[in-house]
Amino acid sequence: VQLQASGGGLVQAGGSLRLSCAASGRTFSRYAVGWFRQPPGKEREFVAAISWSGDRTSYVDSVKGRFTISRENAKNLIYLQMNNLSPEDTAVYLCAAERTLYGLGQQDPRFYGYWGQGTLVTVSS
Repeated sequence: VQLQASGGGLVQAGGSLRLSCAASGRTFSRYAVGWFRQPPGKEREFVAAISWSGDRTSYVDSVKGRFTISRENAKNLIYLQMNNLSPEDTAVYLCAAERTLYGLGQQDPRFYGYWGQGTLVTVSS
């Protein structure tokens, strides 16, 4: 599985962005996928995850109610809709797929074996 994140950019506080994660591979629909982010000078952190079936999602507390993860398996796409952005959301955002099939979407990055290149999100105050 190969992944590529896109959709990042510069946005003012309170604005919105939608990130996309494009995947290759015929079995992509059987993998849980997560979004992670790495703020400048900080460690990578979990943001959101979605199960392989799409019926289970999880979020870090700081983005609950503002971010929504979804998937469109027919197009091998995962989305992260980000609303009401704040400067604290500034980071490189990466998407990743779990190592094993039929996962539920874990928050621990050690469960993920396939990582894409990130996309930079910058939120100005």
